[in-house]
Amino acid sequence: MSEPLRTTRAPRVMLVDDDDPLREVVRYALAREGFEVIEARDGEAARRLLDESIPDVLVLDVAMPRLDGFSLCRELRARSDVPVLFLSARSDEVDRVLGLDLGGDDYVTKPFSTRELVSRVKALLRRRLAPEPAVLTWGRLRLVVDEHRVFVDDVEVVLTATELRLLAALLRRPHRALGREELADAAYPDARNVSERTVDSHIRRVRAKLRPFGLDPFETVHGVGFRLGAAS
Repeated sequence: MSEPLRTTRAPRVMLVDDDDPLREVVRYALAREGFEVIEARDGEAARRLLDESIPDVLVLDVAMPRLDGFSLCRELRARSDVPVLFLSARSDEVDRVLGLDLGGDDYVTKPFSTRELVSRVKALLRRRLAPEPAVLTWGRLRLVVDEHRVFVDDVEVVLTATELRLLAALLRRPHRALGREELADAAYPDARNVSERTVDSHIRRVRAKLRPFGLDPFETVHGVGFRLGAAS
């Protein structure tokens, strides 16, 4: 057995699945590795728990009664970047891609080994707790975090503070589609109310500033928001 995780408190995992025996097995495997496990047997119950407290990692079944995992993840991404690991009895690539596009971080197909699941949960937690990198990169683009400056090759691109925060939000989550509400929260840390149209306006301005370099980091995900496109 691998060495349990050690932090100042037990990392908290929310496990959401309507299969009672599966939850029992997964709960035991996670608890044995030092995790505190919170359980819900359907999406509605999980929604209520998430309104009270956000866990460190969310393990979320896709097919559930009352509220499915994809719908719950879509709602959650408007207010939290908690890592989400989807569980599904289907191995279809379409389902896997949809789950990641909606903001999921990983996807495990049933049946699975508990050892693999625990390993993936640990990887998501390490990624969440990793220190902020000094430089965020995307192809030829570099964002120097402490200096609040953006460069393409060796040429500086002048962005406003809001534009820079919006771009940084995508650079920090290169494999995740972010909703406009989540982007607004990142761009405006004072938590003011910002319309989706305002977010789109900022994205257009960043695109215009990067267009002379042949770059467009924003890929539109219809019905969700934006994600980081493939680097050129």
